[in-house]
Formats: sequence, structure tokens, C-alpha cells
Amino acid sequence: MARRCRSSGGGNVPGLAAMAAASWLLVAVALAGVADAQLQVGFYSRSCPGAESTVADVVRQAGSADPTILPALLRLQFHDCFVRGCDGSVLIKGGGGGSAEVDNSKHQGLRGLEIIEGAKTQLEAQCPGVVSCADIVALAARDAVAFTGGPSFEVPTGRRDGKVSNLRDADALPDVRDGIGALRSKFRANGLDEKDLVLLSAAHTVGTTACFFLQDRLYNFPLPGGGRGSDPAIPPGFLSELKSRCAPGDFNTRLPLDRGSGGVFDPSILRNIRNGFAVIGSDAALYNDTATVDVVDSYSGLLSNFFGPYFRQDFADAMVRMGSIGVVTGGAGEVRKACSKFN
Repeated sequence: MARRCRSSGGGNVPGLAAMAAASWLLVAVALAGVADAQLQVGFYSRSCPGAESTVADVVRQAGSADPTILPALLRLQFHDCFVRGCDGSVLIKGGGGGSAEVDNSKHQGLRGLEIIEGAKTQLEAQCPGVVSCADIVALAARDAVAFTGGPSFEVPTGRRDGKVSNLRDADALPDVRDGIGALRSKFRANGLDEKDLVLLSAAHTVGTTACFFLQDRLYNFPLPGGGRGSDPAIPPGFLSELKSRCAPGDFNTRLPLDRGSGGVFDPSILRNIRNGFAVIGSDAALYNDTATVDVVDSYSGLLSNFFGPYFRQDFADAMVRMGSIGVVTGGAGEVRKACSKFN
């Protein structure tokens, strides 16, 4: 599958050391390749020629009105793809009983669903029953990256919408409290490796988090000698800074995920992780394992003086790989008339 990013380059990172892990990865990549082969760039070029430009216009307008919606759309695709694959299941509204996937607490604070629905409404007027909600999610995430100053890249399309949405399926999502072992396991289960883990986590270069997600790390972290307190891995000065922003019991205040560079798409998030300034625990965990440390360093200036273009290209490639997880194609699934409900 050919794909193009307007920032050229590509980095080299050490592969998996263990043969068993390498064998598993080959199988996962082979399976992902089967799904990817059923997607193609320009899938709607004849059936709905204005599909991609329509989504881009909707995202651009939404971002102009509220720039914080752009990283939210990027997060939305991650939450869609890591639960049952990239099938739009996260968009389904519950029937009041709290049983839909989106009702899971792992999706807390998820935004941008109305942007996807708005794009779908316009596309249904142009090309009824043609463009899937799952593809709109993928295209909107791509456009959100570009509109925050990130790379522009081609996204293979042709996904169809899933017909299942279960609350408990979202339990498999990565969590801010996950250690590096859990994170690696959850990414491997979706055919993604340590390089993908680091690159997709680097999406935190833009956007904010709520103090809700820092409470345990700041005030209720299990200490090595017993008891609970603050994560001892946080540098003292940075700990004071975080506590001044997020008081005990403050769940709503928001702060940038990328300290000092939260509004710019760049690899500074990885330098922050390397230097101990990761805001959330799952980002900090990336510097707790040799495999992910090597990847972080490769984009942070320690192993390469050319991390800028490589980072942008490699991030785009990782987004395309994530967008191929568990896709529904061909005659399976459906193309919803409205993204929030099954046909």
C-alpha cells in the first residue's frame, strides 16, 4: 500500500530482541497487512469525490471556532481503533442504560463526536449511503494533525461501520495508570510495536489533560516502602509545579500534556519524557523500558540530529498503521445513515 507524507524521511529503531516476540510481530503484521490491502487511498474518488475535502472543511471550521477540538479528534480515532478495531463503534449512543461502548469510563472526556456527525450529515446529502463513519473518524484525525501543524499524509479508506457496541469492550483501552508492560501488551494485541507505542503517545504533543487523570500520580501513588503519596519518579520542582495546578480533589482543571509546547506539533513531548517532565503516568512509563527508551531517544536528539523530519514521517506512518486495526471492509458491517446509531 503506497502512502505519502509531505515531510520526507524515516528513522531506524532497534527491533524486538526476543525471537518469540519477533515471531509474534510477524504474524500480527501479516494479519494487519490483509486488512490494509482492502483499504486504498482515494477509495471515494469516484463514488463520492468530495468526501475528503468535505471532512477537511468541517474539521477546519470546528478548529477555527475551538482549537482544542483538534487534539480531541485525534484522541477519538485512538479510542475507536483500540476497541474492536477502527469501525466507528465508539460513536454509537447508548439507549439510556449505559451499555454502549462510549459509556465506559475509559472514554471519559471524549469529544468530537458531534463533529463527525456533522460531516456525516453533509456527506449523506452529497452521496447517500456511501461514506462510512469509521472513515470520517480516520480522515478527521488526519486533518486535525495537519491543522495543528503536524504532517499532511494520505489515509487509505474503504472501512465500513461495525454493528456492535458493548460497554465492557472498552476495558481493553490503554490507561494513564498502565505500566510499560501493560502498554506494550495492549499495543501488541493490536499488531503495533514499541515504536508505534512511542509515536502514537507522542500525539500528546498537542492537547490537554484534566487533573482527574493526575490525582493518583500526585497524591495516591503506591510507594516502594508502603503507603501512598506522590510518584517518586517526578522531579521535585516539576512535582511542585503539577501540584500547584492540580490540587487534591480537583478533577476539572486542565493543563498541557506537553510542558512548554502544548500548542505546537513537535517532538518536544519526547524530550520532556526523557527529562522526567511527562505529565501523565503512561507517558512517563515510556522511559522505563530499554526498547521504548531507545525509540524516545531516537527522536529526542540523543541518537540522531535529524529527528524533526523523521518524527513527522514516522508519526504519519504510525497513524496509518493504527487506522488499519481490525477494519471492517467489503460486504461486512454497514455504512450507517447516522453515526450515532445502527441502521
